[in-house]
Amino acid sequence: MRTTTKRAAAVAGFMAGSLALAACSSSASGDTADAPELEIGSVDLAAAGCPADIKIQTDWNPEAEHGHLYELVGDGYTIDDSIKSVTGPLMAGGEYTGVDVTILAGGPATGFTQPNAQMYTDDSIFLAYVGTDESIAHASDLPTVGVFAPLEKDPQMIMWDPETLPDVTSIADLGSEGTTIRVFPGGTYIDYFVGAGILQADQVDATYDGSPAVFVSEGGAVAQQGFASAEPYIYKNEITEWGKPVEYELINDAGYPKYAAVLSLKPEAVTEYADCLTELVPVLQQAEIDFFASPDATNELILELIDAYDTGWLYSQEVADFSVETMKSELVGNGPDDILGNLDPARVQELFDIVTPIYAEQGFEVPEDLTAEDLYTNEFIDESIGF
Repeated sequence: MRTTTKRAAAVAGFMAGSLALAACSSSASGDTADAPELEIGSVDLAAAGCPADIKIQTDWNPEAEHGHLYELVGDGYTIDDSIKSVTGPLMAGGEYTGVDVTILAGGPATGFTQPNAQMYTDDSIFLAYVGTDESIAHASDLPTVGVFAPLEKDPQMIMWDPETLPDVTSIADLGSEGTTIRVFPGGTYIDYFVGAGILQADQVDATYDGSPAVFVSEGGAVAQQGFASAEPYIYKNEITEWGKPVEYELINDAGYPKYAAVLSLKPEAVTEYADCLTELVPVLQQAEIDFFASPDATNELILELIDAYDTGWLYSQEVADFSVETMKSELVGNGPDDILGNLDPARVQELFDIVTPIYAEQGFEVPEDLTAEDLYTNEFIDESIGF
């Protein structure tokens, strides 16, 4: 599972690079700027009953994977580096929607609390990133309903050195070769690969701490988990001790059909704010399309926020650019019906069938009457919006 603690260790141990900072209009930490005098455009989220400030909890520091959210933030925004957030007028196609948006960083900013738990701690949070496997695991204590899936595929992957392992082209091949695979403990996807016979239990080394040291010292004789949107660039270009390409396979492509970072609400909020979501979700869909059509300005904001938050997370312009290109080629896109952001019922059901018995063995209290359909709704998706 892509949890914030795993993400923290996975990248904080070796992320390095220069920060490209943008000259944007913002106020200093903790300062309050006068709200801009903006005329409401064709989308009026205030009239639709949305909160005056739509707060969204992410799972990590600002990064290009969150570009679809930061695309919403208009000029005149305020950065609060005490809670690691940015607040500004929520824009749709360059027009003001009548409400603000606050995007909250995760990871170090929340003490590595999961976004769904953070939403239950802070009632002012309207939406949070929740993976579909996490929504199953916490259906009893932290129930959520997903309304928009920004990523068609989870960036989580297993990588290896093609020079050392020339016959490996997939995770299944790593299983056949008996290659040691270094991962964080507790990953449900690894439990699935072992249970399905794709990997053997004695291949899995759950002592990975996010550092590249072992992978480098072993000369690529071991495989390692990572994120396709970052590590391939970093290992080739920013880890001088390695300095060459790696190959990888996404866990989605290997048989674990998780939706990552689904924008989700508490179940009761879906009913209470139905009118709001009817207007808001299409705005989220279009913001993603707009971001990938022209990501530079939003990535400048992301890099500015990283500098302002100063959590120790370093994220270079080059990694941001690589992430955008990787997402466009592998991770984002329409579902099987040419619609952006909806969840495929068959795919959610497939994951539900995979992880429910695993969670039962792990002691999670998955409600006996829980169904895959309880985890999400596509009712607010605008079916005319797609790449």
